[in-house]
Order: sequence, then structure tokens, then C-alpha cells
Amino acid sequence: MKNIMNAFDDISKPDLICFSHLRWNFVFQRPQHLMTRIARERRVFFFEEPIFTDESAARLHVYQDGENLYVATPHIPHGRDEVELNATMKELLTELMDSYEIAQHMSWYYSPMHLKHSYHLTPVVSVYDCMDQLANFKFAPQELPLLEQSLINKVDMVFTGGFSLYEAKRHLHRKVYPFPSSVDTTHFAKGRAVRQDPADQAHIPGPRFGFAGVIDERIDIELLDQVAAARPEWHFVMVGPVVKIDPASLPKRPNIHYLGGKPYEQLPEYLGGWDVAILPFARNEATRYISPTKTPEYLAAGRRVISTSIRDVVHPYADKNLVSIADDAATFIEKAEAILADQAGYDAWLERVDQFLTQNSWDKTYSDMWQLIHAQYIVQNVVQPSAVYGTQA
Repeated sequence: MKNIMNAFDDISKPDLICFSHLRWNFVFQRPQHLMTRIARERRVFFFEEPIFTDESAARLHVYQDGENLYVATPHIPHGRDEVELNATMKELLTELMDSYEIAQHMSWYYSPMHLKHSYHLTPVVSVYDCMDQLANFKFAPQELPLLEQSLINKVDMVFTGGFSLYEAKRHLHRKVYPFPSSVDTTHFAKGRAVRQDPADQAHIPGPRFGFAGVIDERIDIELLDQVAAARPEWHFVMVGPVVKIDPASLPKRPNIHYLGGKPYEQLPEYLGGWDVAILPFARNEATRYISPTKTPEYLAAGRRVISTSIRDVVHPYADKNLVSIADDAATFIEKAEAILADQAGYDAWLERVDQFLTQNSWDKTYSDMWQLIHAQYIVQNVVQPSAVYGTQA
């Protein structure tokens, strides 16, 4: 048994191939937090979805981001049909594995769509980290639910990005484990000590209500517009890229400010200049299972929070009186006025926040996940030694 355990941790430790629907350099969130931690111990290859180009031939662009982390992006000529596309993606994946001499490896999936060109792999351990119900998102491929079921049938274990997703997936696999959104508390706690606003936020009057994240079909733009119209003296700062929706559809008012996407390193500077942080999510199929990463990040920055009644925000954050819940403009205004008036209660609230966050970190999430993966690796080495080395027929 000792030799088997050492095989996972010694110099020949397996590489990890992460198959993601999110771009590495898009928004720093769950995949980036976990993969950067895994890369401290072994090589990680972050295999992205294709970029379609006018080039005449397919190619794989690989660059290194840190000592052990490689980002691989397929570039595919326009016009290839589904069969040709999948064959080309499989060829580029094989090219990656050959070029970097990837022998033993683990597979880590964020998107079932990647199964179409990776089904032939024989990883030593395979994980589906289901961070969202992607089939419910705008423009999701119709084949996604079927591919997800195939992926769940194939992998050794399933992680979920929250408890509502866990409830939805727990009956589909014998090993399903909930891992809600975590936080790098040290990083976001910098927001508590901010003394100077970023240049594009400095001119915005207060009180400020801020959002940081992707602005897409999940945002309740009607709620945002109604509150901004009712309280023109309040200012709403929206930090993040606009995707999948027409920017022209967003409410335009003098007190709503769209600042665009910001680097992860700068987010505490923006959060630190807000009076209240907001999670104005619509209640629809796209948000039914989300566990917003921004909830603990806002709290770590010392910001009071108002959210709509997203299940994984209500439980546990609202249950523990750390976050206020409002689904309509009148309730939002009522909660906001109460927060702005309650300066005396801030210290007691922050003490509860800090106590809660001691049990919530990406380091702990990574450690807990890795214990499960390590145990699975040992079991498969003992029970099916041929599968570990990729020699089974």
C-alpha cells in the first residue's frame, strides 16, 4: 500500500488535463483557483474549447502560465462539420499529449462537450467538477444533457459547485460530493483597507452599490433599473464583462456605471470603495443551481450584501444573517436603507462574517477534493492495476 501511495506523490506523479468551457484568461473563478493549486504539485494542462479562424490548417496554441500550468487552445478553420471538428480536436489533444510526453494523467472536466474528443483516454482518475447546470444557460447546445449523462457514467467521481446542484446530481452517480464556492480571504480582505479608489471609480458619488462578475442573462436588469430609477441619488457600479446579451439591452441611467472587466488582482480595490455589494440575479432556469463565488468574496472584503433569493445564497448566508435578501425593488430599497443606517452594527456583523469564513477557503476545498481523489487513485491501483498504467484493452 505504501508503494501505491508513493506512486501518486513521487516524481512520476500523474499530470492533469483539465477540459474547460471557460477561457483561462476570461474571469478568474473556480477552475483557475483549483488548477493553480493543483499545479503546485504536478503539471496541469488546461485544454480549452476551440477558436474558429480563417487559417487554412488547424493548430494548437500552447503557452505556459506559471511553472507547471499550460494553456492549450485549439485553433480550427471555419467550415468543418461536426465529425471533422471532433476528429480534429482529438488529433490536437493527441498532439498535446505526445509533445509534452503525457503518460499517466488524470482527467478533470468542467464541460461535457469535451467528452466528444476525449472519450478514448484512460486516465488514472477522472473527475467531473460540475460548477453550473450548463444546459440551462443561454445558447447551450441541445446535446449537452445527453453528453453530461455520458460523462457522469464515465468518471470516477462528481463534484458540484453548490448544494442545490448536489441535490440535483446525487442520484446520478455513486460518488457525488458538494463543494460550494470558496474564497481567497487574504486576497479580498485587502478591500477592507482600501484608501484610494481606482481611477474609473473615483468620480462616482456615494452611496455606491456594486456588482462584480459576468453580466449576462442571469442578471435581473429590470430590478437594477427599477431601484436605480427610484433612488437616483444612489449609484450602481457594475464591474465585469457583458456576454451573451446585447449591451444595448442594459439599463442606461446616470447613476448606473458599467466599468467593464477587471483583473482578479484589482477586484479588492473596487469592492473596498462600495457601501453595499449586490447580487441582482434573476430567478430563472440559468440561476436555479448557481452558487455565486462573489458571495464569500464580498464578505471577505467587508462589504454588506443584498442578494435576490438564490437558493445557495439563502442557505447558508441569509440563514446566518450575513446577507440580506430582496427580490423586488421595494424590498431592495428597504434592505439598503437599513444597511446604510446601521453603521453601529457593522462590527458585530463583521465578526460573524470572519467566524464563518474561517471554514471557507479555496485551500480547504482543494485539500478536501484531493483527499477524495487520492483515495480513489489508491483503490483503482489495487483493484485494477492494469487500468492505472493504461494497458487495458
